[in-house]
Amino acid sequence: MTLPMIPPELASSEEAPIIMSVIKRSNDVRETGSHCHSRGQLLGATHGLISIDAGECRWVVPATHGVWIPPNVKHSLLGSHGPFNGWSIYVAEPACTDLPDKQCVLELSGLLREAVNRATLWEYKELEPAQIRLANVIIDEIRTMRNIPLGLPLPKDTRSLKVAMALSDNPGDDRCLEDWAVWAGVSSRTLRRLFTKETGFNFTEWRQRARLLKSLEMLAAGKNVTTIALDLNYENVSAFIALFRRTFGATPGHYKNMMRGGLNNHLNP
Repeated sequence: MTLPMIPPELASSEEAPIIMSVIKRSNDVRETGSHCHSRGQLLGATHGLISIDAGECRWVVPATHGVWIPPNVKHSLLGSHGPFNGWSIYVAEPACTDLPDKQCVLELSGLLREAVNRATLWEYKELEPAQIRLANVIIDEIRTMRNIPLGLPLPKDTRSLKVAMALSDNPGDDRCLEDWAVWAGVSSRTLRRLFTKETGFNFTEWRQRARLLKSLEMLAAGKNVTTIALDLNYENVSAFIALFRRTFGATPGHYKNMMRGGLNNHLNP
């Protein structure tokens, strides 16, 4: 388990600058325990993937996107997929008023990437006028970036959560809802109702989303498309590619290339 990107006292400081930006690289996988702070945070990877848990949702996030976490929301970095190459922006709480009030995944703009790169050179002290103007550009970009549905909402009931966590660990498990209900000690009717009520997805849709997020991890690990489709129990490779493209707007191969590039050419520590 590793420490947060910046000291906790800075992450909740009212005296520190309106924006603080940091980039870290490590040869090790990075994980942070559950914590919260009064500043809002936008974080992501310079390349590859990171898994984030915040509030009642879990994300697997490629380097083309970032996770926005509003002030005072508990969150953790479940892990980087491979050596950690990541960045974070911390936004003072008063400046978060017009920013998203729910944790979400945002599609990053080129302007934001360059602004973050510049802001990492600043010291954590009072900003100069030109720096304040750029900080406001960063805040405007966070406000206007497109929200992307990469999250996997988790159910709250202990029985449905038990099934959800098992499927998160192994989304290729092809047991039907009735079999899962027996395993969790709940009726199939109740399990079906709980998934729909607590996640907004029926059981089949939720499992499909879990598989797609797992496929991002597998792409980042270098696995080929055929292997991924077979391991996740898709009917065939074409069915996997079609669903992936429909959900993410790109083929698995193209997405893999984007993750390799990510922000690496823009953000240099």
